[in-house]
Amino acid sequence: MLHQIQTINNISPLGLERFDASKFGVSADTTEPDAIMLRSQKIHEMAFDSKLKAVGRAGAGVNNIPVDRLTGLGVPVFNAPGANANAVKELVIASLFMASRNLYDAVSYTRGLDTSGDDLDKEVESGKKKFVGTELPGRTLGVIGLGAIGVEVANAAAALGMKVIGFDPGVTIASAWKLSRDVEQAASADAVFERSEFITVHVPLIDATRNLVNEKSLAAMSQGAVILNFARAGIVEDAAVLKALDSGQVKSYITDFPTRETIDHPAVITMPHLGASTAEAEENCAIMVADQLQDYLANGNIRNSVNFPNIELARKSDYRLCLIHKNVPDMVGQISHLLGTSTVNIESMINESKGAVACTLIDTNQEVPDATFEAILAIEGMIKARRI
Repeated sequence: MLHQIQTINNISPLGLERFDASKFGVSADTTEPDAIMLRSQKIHEMAFDSKLKAVGRAGAGVNNIPVDRLTGLGVPVFNAPGANANAVKELVIASLFMASRNLYDAVSYTRGLDTSGDDLDKEVESGKKKFVGTELPGRTLGVIGLGAIGVEVANAAAALGMKVIGFDPGVTIASAWKLSRDVEQAASADAVFERSEFITVHVPLIDATRNLVNEKSLAAMSQGAVILNFARAGIVEDAAVLKALDSGQVKSYITDFPTRETIDHPAVITMPHLGASTAEAEENCAIMVADQLQDYLANGNIRNSVNFPNIELARKSDYRLCLIHKNVPDMVGQISHLLGTSTVNIESMINESKGAVACTLIDTNQEVPDATFEAILAIEGMIKARRI
């Protein structure tokens, strides 16, 4: 029986080709999917069939997905952290140059010149004086968020000769190993704002980061600061940054998330969410998520889920249980007891939890009988169970 994958949005063919055609059917028209694979389509109002086992976002952010609702249904939500890191890094670095060399205004100026007369050369030379910029070496860039993207941005800026200060209270060991020794790690976000001429944010939009860039933090920066936002719109408080732009405290604001408030301001450069809009990033994201969905459906292994723990167990038999349940005491004991009373031997087992939910993978020496499987599914706190 084929696992049915429903695609929403255009997914890179290189990602879809990763699915084994003998085990997976991929279509945009599937009505009862085992998994959904999408990019930016909002699915908060979407009804989910009980057959649904996983959702994969071919990108990093999952604001377009009802993660909490899916968690309650026992459905892991996968994403592709780091797959678009180089694409976003390049756009951030390009924006540093745009801001420091006044490139956007300079291009707009030349596009508006009268080319029909004899004064074009004179006007070009005259305009040059209006757009005198600064060079990046020696300037201080603050990077808030040192995940896959933040680390690449920090390292690239340091390689350009900038002084780079980074902050991330939850930086992973993997990210820390990748961070250049030239990047100074600050003790707080406030310390980054106080010492930076440029700020770039690379954090998810959660309650703790909403309006992270606000009137207080902007006031702490040096006069003529530059703010870059290629993370999420809500991380920068529009009213605060507009006030700082009007007062001259902030020189320019460059963002990938236009809003009604910011889009027409002369000191704001807005882009149509271009961060991951490269062929390479779209391919990388699709490949990563396709591999993760395939491994979860076929083996129960979880990698890069935003709502479930990472868990991986090498197959020790042809029979596996994948159990999604509440993270409560004696759950594993009850499962083991039911298997034991039906003379099913456990060959290998692993249990991992994340917050209120947990996943248990169990390889058995034989297929779990229907009656035993139904008894496991009936355990209080069991959310979803599969025989793989």
